[in-house]
Amino acid sequence: MVRPSFEVADVLRIHGDAYARAHAGHLSLGQLKVMSAIRACRTATLGGHVTRCDDCDHIEIAYNSCGNRHCPKCQGAAARDWLANRQAELLPVPYYHVVFTLPAAIGAIAFQNKAAVYDLLFKAASETLITIAADPRHLGARIGLTAVLHTWGSALTHHPHVHIIVPGGGLSPDGSRWIASRPGFFLPVRVLSRLFRRLFLNKLTTLHQAGRLTYFGDLATLTDKRLFDARLAPLRRAEWVVYAKRPFAGPKAVLAYLSRYTHRVAISNSRLIALDDKGVTFRWKDYRARGKVVDNAWIKAMTLPADEFIRRFLLHVLPDGFHRIRHYGLLASGRRAANLAHLRDLMGAPDATAQAPGEAHADETVATSAEAIMDHGSPPACPCCGGHMTIVETFARGAAPRTRRTVITIRIDTS
Repeated sequence: MVRPSFEVADVLRIHGDAYARAHAGHLSLGQLKVMSAIRACRTATLGGHVTRCDDCDHIEIAYNSCGNRHCPKCQGAAARDWLANRQAELLPVPYYHVVFTLPAAIGAIAFQNKAAVYDLLFKAASETLITIAADPRHLGARIGLTAVLHTWGSALTHHPHVHIIVPGGGLSPDGSRWIASRPGFFLPVRVLSRLFRRLFLNKLTTLHQAGRLTYFGDLATLTDKRLFDARLAPLRRAEWVVYAKRPFAGPKAVLAYLSRYTHRVAISNSRLIALDDKGVTFRWKDYRARGKVVDNAWIKAMTLPADEFIRRFLLHVLPDGFHRIRHYGLLASGRRAANLAHLRDLMGAPDATAQAPGEAHADETVATSAEAIMDHGSPPACPCCGGHMTIVETFARGAAPRTRRTVITIRIDTS
């Protein structure tokens, strides 16, 4: 894959200080930390290590990663580790993908109350699926699911929604058998949508009555109960978007999907096109035009002033400690291993490979260092001869490596 000519880090290095000064007092500590981490990622600021080829003595200098979960460069290793554990948990059944989206009117409230409202989104969506699946008129079974929060649209706008992956079936109420869903169909979308709407709005109203929501700016008047109720009234009649995709084509397709979605950030470096006097240009997908234009014309280029690009990027910084990947029902952490083992016994399926010891939480990332490379595998092969590279030096944050690339001088005797 061709490396992008510039990265989100470059936008922040060039324009980040000016943005921070212009918006002083309006940026959270979390947003400032994200900006600092991404700018420092894989630079001498974080230290690094030096590797030497055992065969040709070629030397490579590598700088440590920031490990921040919002950094476009730091999610690959975390995703691979997480996926290795999920692979061991897949059941030999069809898997479905369901998306629950908040209306724009709720999105504004969510942005000012991220932890509380995003948590409600998880709870309402998972409770909706578990409740409808347990209904004998639909599936009549206890199910498990994995939910992943995304807060962005393709144009970096604020668009909170959860992607949920769920096996096509569940455990009978008495725990004695596996109940499979109908082929190609999991649960009725309209029924899901209406229960999701009711559960979410009821839970949101409860939070408001308990004084656990804060409002400022254009939403400041919502502290008044009558105005808050008036804002929600039309949403109680509107159709909420719940989208069910076709089942995945086997476990490998599930893993391929998860590898793209679980540790995704608001925008990847590969989508960036240009950074110039006009601003930042990047690719985005106009889903409203999809199917109405020829070929891939619905994939377009958008140019934003650097200030606006940074503003949109920072919209998606999550509160510290907020878990954006969660498991529910049969896949809830406490009983997941036992439940999966029981389901495999009922299906007569072989045991999955053993889960790696010391599994970290899905959102935990660790800065890449020389020690981390030694723990998780060898350094990359030598770019010159393909030989084995050995770490010969590590250097601290802000320090320069003592080892220098060797310059070989060839002398030719012409006498």
